[in-house]
Order: sequence, then structure tokens, then C-alpha cells
Amino acid sequence: MKAIPFEGITKPVSALIMGSDYFSPDHQEAVNNILEQYVSIGGNTIDTAFIYNGGKSEVAIGNWLDAGNRSRMNVLTKGGHPNEKGHTINKHDIAEQLKISLDRLQTDAVELYALHRDDPTVPVGAILEWLNEHKEAGRIGAFGGSNWSLTRLAEANEYAEKHGLVGFSFSSPNLSLAKAQQPYWPGCISLDQTAIEWHVETKLPVFSWSSQARGFFTGRFSRDDRSNEDLVRVFYNDDNWQRYDRAEALGKQKGATTIEVALAYVLNQPFPTAAIIGPQNQQEMQSCAKGAALTLTADEVAWLDLQK
Repeated sequence: MKAIPFEGITKPVSALIMGSDYFSPDHQEAVNNILEQYVSIGGNTIDTAFIYNGGKSEVAIGNWLDAGNRSRMNVLTKGGHPNEKGHTINKHDIAEQLKISLDRLQTDAVELYALHRDDPTVPVGAILEWLNEHKEAGRIGAFGGSNWSLTRLAEANEYAEKHGLVGFSFSSPNLSLAKAQQPYWPGCISLDQTAIEWHVETKLPVFSWSSQARGFFTGRFSRDDRSNEDLVRVFYNDDNWQRYDRAEALGKQKGATTIEVALAYVLNQPFPTAAIIGPQNQQEMQSCAKGAALTLTADEVAWLDLQK
């Protein structure tokens, strides 16, 4: 499986990153099984967050890591998501959430850390200073921003370069073949063509959440089936259905399913990308592996995205 190297991290990050927002110690055996299946296809990085499943995701992962598995896995966790009181992008909350996350994960450090959201009212220089302190203390390796705007990402890395600090090593927005016409959740960011061109220029890696568009390409939905309100709200439009048709047609040529082609679209961009996936059984895991193994030409990527 393709992988992305990062300075300060021993294992390059696999192109498929295991999502875990539904993990719980209440179903530990199922969590253990899915993680073993993920490792079996060559995956080595798991994505979680302070808020996922009320903290249960990190606890379940920690149980698996503590059972002799820590060396097998890069861990990406996230903090700084707004709560009922508002933004939590401040020095105290970031430090407190990170401490709790590390305790749940039963580890002294995580390879990857991201701020789950941004608070544009906080000077980006201060945020970088806080993150560099945690990196220097050995609590985190590379760090990045989840759902950060290009403006703030660029500002952050310009500040880092000017002040001799480590900057953001990755961004985690939504990137998928189906283009979101509105945010799936408040404050979420999806890459448009301008953003894609920025990443082509900067080569800043992208870890895409909802890389397969929340199941849009599974074949379980159709133009006439409007039963999933969120999917309709975010992805139902003529252009996305045309992208679906093209992915289906290209899949038939390549002996792949439509959703495997949609995943390959994310992983064949002209800049480093990884896809956060959410398979819940062996069949879905193998489908992700097949999608990750597909090679698409630049012309095929452009054609799928209606650029040709």
C-alpha cells in the first residue's frame, strides 16, 4: 500500500487510515477484529478524536494498543472541537484534552495530532507555539489542522517558517469525488478546485474524511431514492450523479466497483493523499484495499471530476 512519510515519524502513514468514530469498549471484540482486518491489508494508521463516541473510541483503541499492538500502529487523534460553551482552541483546553486522550489511548505520545476545528479569532502564531511545545515535550509527532481554511493553513506555515517553528504537516478536510454542496456538519470544509490547486502547488498532504462520500457511491442510493436526508442535502445534484455514472462506467472497464473507483479518485491526486475509511466488515475492508490498489491516470481523474 502506498504511504506518506513524515519527519519525526518512524512509519510512513498508509494511504488508508482507519476511521473509528463508532468504536466502543462495549464492543471490544468487534473493534479488535476490524483492526486486525485493517492491519492485514497493509494499514498502519488509525484516526480518532477526543470527542468520538463520547471518548469511547479512544478507550477502545487504547485497549487494543495495550494488548501488544502499539508498535503496529500510528495513532492520529484530534482535539479542539467546540463544545456546549463554544470554541476550545486555547492553551488550557488543548493541553487538557491531549492529556485525557493520551490516558485513554494508554500511550505516552501519538504520532499525529490535529486540531479538530479552527477558531479564527485566536492568533495562529499562538496556536503554533502551543503545538510546538507539545511536540518538543514528546507528546505528539507531526501535527495538522482538520477543517482549517487554506488562508489559515498558509498563514500558519508562513508564521512557522518566519519564527523557526514546526508548521502544519497535513490538513484533514473532506475530499471526495462527489462534491459537497453544503457542509455535512457545521464548520466542516470540503476541498473545491481552488483548494485542490493549492495542495498541488504546496504538496501539503491531505487526510480526507468521508473520502467515499458517506456511501453515495455504494449503489444503495439512486436519483429517485431520497430517503437519506443528509445525503440528499449534501450530495444530490446533477453533477454528482454524472460523476457517479462515470465512476460506474470506469469501474466496469477496470473490473472494479463504483465505490472503489471513487476511493481511487482520492488516492490518485497530484499531491499526497490518504483516505480515512470506515469499513465495518471483511467485505468492506477488502473493497477499500482494492480501491487503494487502483491506479488512475491524470486524464481519468479529470474525466471522473467532469473536467474533461
